[in-house]
Amino acid sequence: MRGDATTDGPTDGDGAAWYVGYGSNLSARRLACYLGGGRPAGSQRLYEGCRDPAPPCRTVAVWLPGGLRFGGTSRVWGGGMAFYDRDGDGRVAARAYLVTLAQFGDILAQESRRPPGTPYSLGEAVDGRLPALGGVYDTVLHLGDADGAPRLALAARRPPPAGPPSAAYLRPILAGLADGFGLSAEERVDYLLTAAGVRPRWDGDALRALAGEVGADHVTPG
Repeated sequence: MRGDATTDGPTDGDGAAWYVGYGSNLSARRLACYLGGGRPAGSQRLYEGCRDPAPPCRTVAVWLPGGLRFGGTSRVWGGGMAFYDRDGDGRVAARAYLVTLAQFGDILAQESRRPPGTPYSLGEAVDGRLPALGGVYDTVLHLGDADGAPRLALAARRPPPAGPPSAAYLRPILAGLADGFGLSAEERVDYLLTAAGVRPRWDGDALRALAGEVGADHVTPG
């Protein structure tokens, strides 16, 4: 990403970025609460939404090289949160949403529990990393460009100790894996069992039962 991109006003959204979600934002319905406001099913937080609530121009399912782990305790979902380790072994399922730079800044502000419209400069990528606003996800990873727009994902420099996710948090992940990737219940279970922090709280039988409760989001990718 070249130069400075500052998301500090309602008319600064001419540029675009791919917001890459790999946790609960695998679910397009959950991501919609960041954009348009609302409370995701099973969560404890009402989101303000972006100043521009328009849906993503495109939504693409991608596999990222690296590893997935769960850890810490989410104030929104309870249980462990998802963290992406791009130096890990394996691959991580993610969904890339093409939004304006202004929308990306408002998503990031909400993730950091700051109001939409908080000035935020993406700056220039240094070794693929950009400083974020703080909070648990204190790093923005630049994962290369696609169709002329940067792919940006939130991560943590020092993820908290491994810990199991809650059922409420796993449900949107399971829905996104079904909708975005067309994975069967068994494939979704196998994928989650490879993530650090899932066992021993969640075994195959428990995840299969949860996957059986969760269908796809039924949101057609653009």
